[in-house]
Amino acid sequence: MRDVRRTFPGGVVAVDGVDLTVAAGELVAILGPSGCGKSTLLRLVAGLDAAQGGEVLVRGGTPGRARVAYVFQDAHLLPWRSVQRNVELPLELAGVRRRTRAEAASRQLAQVGLAEAVDRFPAQLSGGMRMRASLARALVTDPELLLLDEPFAAVDEITRQRLDEQLHALWAGRRVTVLFVTHSISEAAFLAQRIVVLSPRPARVVAEVAGLDGGERTALLRTEPAFNDLVRRLHAALALEGGRR
Repeated sequence: MRDVRRTFPGGVVAVDGVDLTVAAGELVAILGPSGCGKSTLLRLVAGLDAAQGGEVLVRGGTPGRARVAYVFQDAHLLPWRSVQRNVELPLELAGVRRRTRAEAASRQLAQVGLAEAVDRFPAQLSGGMRMRASLARALVTDPELLLLDEPFAAVDEITRQRLDEQLHALWAGRRVTVLFVTHSISEAAFLAQRIVVLSPRPARVVAEVAGLDGGERTALLRTEPAFNDLVRRLHAALALEGGRR
């Protein structure tokens, strides 16, 4: 993203002069207060919205050229389809043969811990299970870039922490490029190799903070001095910018 700007009708500036480079295989968290423009940035990267200034390049081209998967805040599962058939849907729409797409969906559901839930319907799932199904549906396309827009914000804290652990393990195994939007400081500190801190609206990059060194992410990490020091630094970056408004 180079000097990206997005203004909505009525003159509301959502994004103003954002520069951001993400390397292949990176897991980057975009951290900022609610309503600051984080989701708008993600939509610009996905090609779901267009910048009015600057440029957005994905692998040196325009958005939409790379294989991009998007996980929204709501799971958006089709209620009349089973979990298995929800995960198969992107491949079905792409014309993939039934057996091939069924095998691919089964593999992804096993990876996210839903192998026993393939025949259930969304209404029979907990909130955390629905988000895992949504994640499996995104991964079944073997994306080069995975965009996640506060996907675990609506679940309870314990479930959210477990989902963060599973997501990091999936990323470590696949090394897909991930942009993860959140307003949770602890979630950003737990997940990301690098955290990009945004200002209140309009979104500007006010800090980029290196994440923790590589390694397994478990619940114990949240008790480590290095984790708590990172949380404090991120909190200070957000508080400092908020105090300038």
